[in-house]
Amino acid sequence: MSVPKLNIAFQGETGAYSEEAASALYPSALIRPYPSFEAAFEAVESGAADRAVLPIENSLFGSVHQNYDLLREHDLSIVAEVQLRIKHQLLAPQGSTLEGISHVFSHPQALGQCQHFIKQHLPHIDVVPSYDTAGAAKLVSKEGNLAHAAIASRAAASEYGLSILASDIESNHENFTRFLALSKVADTPSTTLEIKPTSGAIKTSVLYAQKENLPGGLFKSLAVFALRDIDLYKIESRPLIGSPGKYIFYLDLQGHQEDETVRNALHHLKEIAAFVKVLGSYQTGQFVL
Repeated sequence: MSVPKLNIAFQGETGAYSEEAASALYPSALIRPYPSFEAAFEAVESGAADRAVLPIENSLFGSVHQNYDLLREHDLSIVAEVQLRIKHQLLAPQGSTLEGISHVFSHPQALGQCQHFIKQHLPHIDVVPSYDTAGAAKLVSKEGNLAHAAIASRAAASEYGLSILASDIESNHENFTRFLALSKVADTPSTTLEIKPTSGAIKTSVLYAQKENLPGGLFKSLAVFALRDIDLYKIESRPLIGSPGKYIFYLDLQGHQEDETVRNALHHLKEIAAFVKVLGSYQTGQFVL
């Protein structure tokens, strides 16, 4: 009896980098596009998808803040991650030339990652933000305007029949985006790992809010990990909606949530924080070139 394939949601159009990340994590799954990050979260919550694979940060252009906020709002668990090398291409309809381009369409993150190329080679063009890199390529293909180009992937060029006018135009070739795989909490027991480690550490992601903004409050909340020699990989703050001047903090830390030292640290944090939510424990993502 065959095992049913997982249904994986990603945001964007066919040819998006998120689709490539989903394929890297789940090579035999059914991978389906959704129009927004919110729709991908909701697809997992409703059971329409088994997992969602979504970007959370880029090494050149920072965090995807909307997805940090959605992690707080939705009851999903992080079960895996991958670090995908992002290679941007300048795409245009057949017959276009670099000199003839007047408008470039792409996602704001991609436009930011390619700003040096645009400044040097296309200083007078109009930059037009789009909801998705592959969506921008689809639009340029549909319009067929030889003066319009998109920044997207090679897969998008192939999917939408566009020419590559310039290759690998990101400002720094060490350009990686970290993608998270999300599942329903009930489908992912805290004691297990979805993708078994082959190498690398296990990390746990947590969000919490302080009880009061007092001098030393943030230091004390982080000290619960330092006192137990738990390494913190990342800390990110976001405004706490409905509480001006207050913030919610996201932490990535070394170890599994069921490790004794991590469990004790989280218990300690719960004693001094307004609330704590464990987002999941998973293998540190491998780099896909």
